[in-house]
Amino acid sequence: MASAETAAEHERILREIESTDTNCIGPTLRSVYDGQEHGLFMDKLEGRIRNHDREIEKMCNHHFQGFVDSITELLKVRGEAQKLKCQVTETNQKLQNDGKELLTSMDELRQCRLQQRNIATTVDKLTHCLPVLEMYSKLQEQMKAKRYYPALRTLEQLEESCLPQAGSYRFSAIMAENISRLRTLIRDVSMSDLKDFLESIRKHSDKIGETAMKQAQVQIARDNAVTSQQRSASGRRIRKEVCSGTEVDRKESNPFSEKDSGILDVEDEEENEIPGAQDLVDFSPVYRCLHIYTALGARDTFENYYRKQRRKQARLVLQPHSNMHETLEGYRHYFNQIVGFFVVEDHILHTTQGLVNRAYVEELWELALSKTIAALRTHSSYCTDPDLILDLKNLIVLFADTLQGYGFPVNQLFDMLLEMRDQYGEILLKKWNQSFRQILDQDNYSPIPVASPEEYQRITGQFPFQDPELDKMHFPKKLPFSEFVPKVYSQLKEFIYACLKYSEDLHLSSTEIDDMIRKSTNLLLTRTLSHCLQYAIKKKNVGLAELVQIIVNTTHLEQSCHYLEEFISNITNVPPDTINATKLYGTSTFKDARHAAEEEIYTNLNQKIDQFLQLADYDWMAAQGGGQASDYLSDLIAFLCSTFAVFTHLPGNAIEHAVLPGKVAQTACMSACKHLSTSLLQLLLEADVRQVSMGALQQFNVDVKECERFARAGPVPGFQGDTLLLAFIDLRQLLDLFTQWDWSTYLADYGRPTCKYLRVNPHTALALLEKMKDNSRKNNVFAQFRKNERDKQKLIDTVVKQLRNLIASNQA
Repeated sequence: MASAETAAEHERILREIESTDTNCIGPTLRSVYDGQEHGLFMDKLEGRIRNHDREIEKMCNHHFQGFVDSITELLKVRGEAQKLKCQVTETNQKLQNDGKELLTSMDELRQCRLQQRNIATTVDKLTHCLPVLEMYSKLQEQMKAKRYYPALRTLEQLEESCLPQAGSYRFSAIMAENISRLRTLIRDVSMSDLKDFLESIRKHSDKIGETAMKQAQVQIARDNAVTSQQRSASGRRIRKEVCSGTEVDRKESNPFSEKDSGILDVEDEEENEIPGAQDLVDFSPVYRCLHIYTALGARDTFENYYRKQRRKQARLVLQPHSNMHETLEGYRHYFNQIVGFFVVEDHILHTTQGLVNRAYVEELWELALSKTIAALRTHSSYCTDPDLILDLKNLIVLFADTLQGYGFPVNQLFDMLLEMRDQYGEILLKKWNQSFRQILDQDNYSPIPVASPEEYQRITGQFPFQDPELDKMHFPKKLPFSEFVPKVYSQLKEFIYACLKYSEDLHLSSTEIDDMIRKSTNLLLTRTLSHCLQYAIKKKNVGLAELVQIIVNTTHLEQSCHYLEEFISNITNVPPDTINATKLYGTSTFKDARHAAEEEIYTNLNQKIDQFLQLADYDWMAAQGGGQASDYLSDLIAFLCSTFAVFTHLPGNAIEHAVLPGKVAQTACMSACKHLSTSLLQLLLEADVRQVSMGALQQFNVDVKECERFARAGPVPGFQGDTLLLAFIDLRQLLDLFTQWDWSTYLADYGRPTCKYLRVNPHTALALLEKMKDNSRKNNVFAQFRKNERDKQKLIDTVVKQLRNLIASNQA
């Protein structure tokens, strides 16, 4: 059974060997050798090989005749084949000979094709490398031309697109290594340019500011001219541009691009406009550095650096020179620097996107405003020249208007100018104080002689004087006032003009200007001119004639006050009857001066009287009085008569203070008589005069009668009745009491309204009686045995005792 299976398996294997490809027979044979019957299989294989050999032999025997026939035919063909071979050999030889040229051409063609392929490859590589090289060459040219921002852009393009496409070449690696170095170089060079720019604008800010202020001055003058010419066209809005145009125009100019980063846009200004002060500055270093730092991702670093440096420069600009107050050029240089600084910052604000912002500029301006105002307050306080103060005010106004044109708030500057107005007013008052004193010192205090109508018109042109009576008189003639009247009036007008000059361009209304001028003029009148007049009146060498002329002069100046009111109204265009309008105090000023002059007249007269009284030399122990008045009193009366004759020149009925004609003369005369009466009484009651005789009293009585005669003669017209005699009534009643020895009447009627000796004071009577009592006692030493003397002494003692009782009763 097992051998049958083995035989079947061997059969199967043989069939596979016969039918299977020889490449796959290995596994089949391996299965035979792996078994135990390979010997039997080999036998079967040999038997199968023999069977196939028999079949092959049979087939070969079957086809042998055909093979022989084929060999025979092949032998027949061999000769022909030999011929064909020769022909082929010959043909091949010919072909080889003929193909040598072709092979040479083919080899050349192959070499050419190889070169073409290499060229194409080279062109392809160069196509990728040339842009890199061209861009690097462009980069080098831009670096040489200092066009750093385009160079930075070229560098970025080279790094991001060109170098990756170029491939791995040595020059590419070198370029890649240089990129960071070039970036650093561009950043450092641009920063160096920025530092040079900052240093340049710090040095040239004065020139920038000067140009901006000149531009503003021209523009303001032009706007004022246009406003005055086109005032009727109220609907048309007049564009006001200072320097570089409005804020909107500046925002539209200088876009954030490298193309125009170094060129200022002033093309948008109107034709014939003067270029802005920014044209003096090349801002390209700022724009370039800003672009470069923005491209490098370090914009914040650049902004912080720029703002920090500009803050430092601002502090330097705002620091005034110690001697700035000495000349106007010092202030001008200071203002020019500040304007130049903010012109630059304003331009940077409107031509860059965020390098500086509005808050930063406003912060700098607030700092500048506070420091500028503080500096001006300090330095202007040293100024004593009103012309310099006025020029400084105009310069500050121009400074404020210039910066206002750039959008900076300047209200604090105008407020400071109003503060400076008070200082300016004080300086003016000091200057006019010197002018007034010089005028008063140089005046001759005599009426002005006028020899011709031209001279008369010249004087009346300086001072508003009208006198129909004087106009009718023929030349030559005299004006009632002296030279200082027209001169003082002219100085008052000059002062008003000086106040008006300061008030101009301060953006004040006409009413405010009018009020300022009136208040300043009032100070000039009530303080400066009043003090000067008081000074002139109180001078030692001023005589009565000069005092009289001062009264006349102040009278005419007082009359001219309403002309000053009209003058102020005309130059300020404010009607004088405006509600709340300040009134001039000239009337009270000149009244006070006139009253002071009058008092000085009275004082001088009294001093003269005292000087004459010092010459009095009474013999108080005289036994009998003389029949004539004392010499000193006669001289005094003559002096008073001549003095009061001068007073007839005083005006009487034209002025408010003098309702009655000659009131000053009347008052002076009454005052002189009262002082003379009081002084004579004091002379009689002096402590040095210890004893008085009846003879001395009689002489004294003669002198008093001389005074009464003078009073009764009416040295000054206008007194009613014996009014002037009342000045001597006290002295008269006292002398009558003693000369008439009417003590019984005095003592009996004392205290009654109808008393004959009503003006005699018991103290005065007692003092004089004591002196006579002492004199009687001295005489009694030698005549004590004379009965009349003894009776008189007893009578005096009795009267003294009664007077003491009377005094005691009145005091109780």
